[in-house]
Amino acid sequence: MKYLILHISLFFSLICFSQNEQLAQYYYDKGDFEKAKISYEELLKDIPQNTQYFLRTIDCYQQLQQYDVAEKAIQARLDKYKQGNLLIELGYNYQLQKKEEQAKMYYEQALDRIQKNANEIYGVSYSFDKKGLLEYALRAFQLAVTIQPNFSFNYQIGMLYGQLGDLDKMITTFLDEAFATPQNSILIQNQFARYLSDDSDNSFSESLRKALILRVQKNQDIFWNHYLSWFYVQQKEFGKAFIQEKAIYKRNPESLSGIIDLAHLAIEAEEDETAQEILEFVIANTMDLELLVQANTYLIQMKIEKAKEADYVNIDKELEALLAQYEIAPFTLSLQLIQAHFVTFNLKKPEIGKAIIKKALELQLNEYEKAKAKMELADIFLYEEKFNQALLYYSQIEMDLKNDVVAHEASLKAAKTSYFKGDFAWALKQFKELKSASTQLVANDALAYFLLINDNTVADSTQTALKQFAKGDYLLYQNRNQEAISQFELVLNNFKGDEIEAVTLLRLGKVQEKLGDFTLALSQYQKIVTQHSDGIYTDEALFFSAEIYSKKLNDPEKAKPLYEKILFNHEDSIYFVEARKKFRELRGDKNL
Repeated sequence: MKYLILHISLFFSLICFSQNEQLAQYYYDKGDFEKAKISYEELLKDIPQNTQYFLRTIDCYQQLQQYDVAEKAIQARLDKYKQGNLLIELGYNYQLQKKEEQAKMYYEQALDRIQKNANEIYGVSYSFDKKGLLEYALRAFQLAVTIQPNFSFNYQIGMLYGQLGDLDKMITTFLDEAFATPQNSILIQNQFARYLSDDSDNSFSESLRKALILRVQKNQDIFWNHYLSWFYVQQKEFGKAFIQEKAIYKRNPESLSGIIDLAHLAIEAEEDETAQEILEFVIANTMDLELLVQANTYLIQMKIEKAKEADYVNIDKELEALLAQYEIAPFTLSLQLIQAHFVTFNLKKPEIGKAIIKKALELQLNEYEKAKAKMELADIFLYEEKFNQALLYYSQIEMDLKNDVVAHEASLKAAKTSYFKGDFAWALKQFKELKSASTQLVANDALAYFLLINDNTVADSTQTALKQFAKGDYLLYQNRNQEAISQFELVLNNFKGDEIEAVTLLRLGKVQEKLGDFTLALSQYQKIVTQHSDGIYTDEALFFSAEIYSKKLNDPEKAKPLYEKILFNHEDSIYFVEARKKFRELRGDKNL
């Protein structure tokens, strides 16, 4: 019974203590420092050795300008615990009173502590950094390394150089650390990427480029070729990255998987010529069947995306030849899925497409491979308007690979299926949930459809316009582009001036762009900009127009002002970062 009473007492004591801590935090966050001070003083009485409670108490004194009380408390703790970081607290207390000489004296004493005991670096550097005393923090790390050469603080020193604005020293220090400690390389690349994304005048990217090129020239270690390749990928200069990858391969011809990854990135950036050059290099330099299949998969997919109807026969023969060469096996699944999709969506032979998939599902596939095959089968059922069967397979993938990227993709396709069949209420619910998906592409797509359904339901409760629009979207899904154009034009004629008009113009622009009619596509986008300037599709219309002028019509002077409008008028656009980069390139900021 005594033990039971003791345990109950301890339990309630812990609850009360936790509540007191929350209360102190609440007052502190609220800025009620008088009440927070009292609460933290009470907590400190119970646990006097707790550093956080002590520092919060001191901060409350200082916020209330009770500097003498703070000084006495810090000095008493310094006398008791002899910690170097408390000298910084004393110095900072003087700094708040604008007594710079006294403050400096204590900061120097803290540095002297490191001179006597290098292990003091951890507490001292943290305190300097916490107080925003970056130059002192930098001196602390440099001093510690001088005294104890075994210490490695290059990463911390590099970070401080960056915070102090000395980017050249940051680059040098980070690159030295990356080479000396390769396991820190990813951390350093993440920091470089952050500075590259914020590089308003391209000065940082130019400094980093020069530093890397110099190291490649002076040091024959392929580590620097890898790093320079990484840099060019960040800049989306895939051709230059490929030059580095070829140099790496010539000296270490063990694997081409990194070069394949580079080709994939080039394809995503629509750098098709570079991608093709990379893939042909892979095919010419490997006997690895999986790499050969992967390279050929990318190449044939690129051909299909650019193909006219007259090309279909040759592409069909090429797919047959590739599968005959490499055989029907798990490692050729990507080619089998492309063939099934091609014969369904391009040759309009869904029965053959389904037969290809069902044959593939008889192979010894892993869970991800089965999911990919089922996804393609579901897509074909959706093509055939067999909505329930499509939904069944999408749901199987969701169950088999819960919370996986592939499962999110299946969920998105299931939501689109509901949208195509006119079940807008259920589709809206699904799209709403997918807006927060971890995969950015899924989240962006879900948001676009959520806004489409929601906005046009509010504007028209009968959803008449939305039903006609969804029919056009379904025709696009089936690759019946001319019929889709006719359907969208019907929507424009029937609902001119309605909410649905802007997004219909956007769809028309995209399909006409896909068919190579860039003049007509530009006219659709221009109507959005002029007639729906306050709508949610203006930034897309501007960006797509700029991309046509830049990439398709080779007219950068017309592209430049369109990118610029996104920068000045659409800062919240998902195209903002890319538009800024393209605008700087066209303006000549980028040193190529």
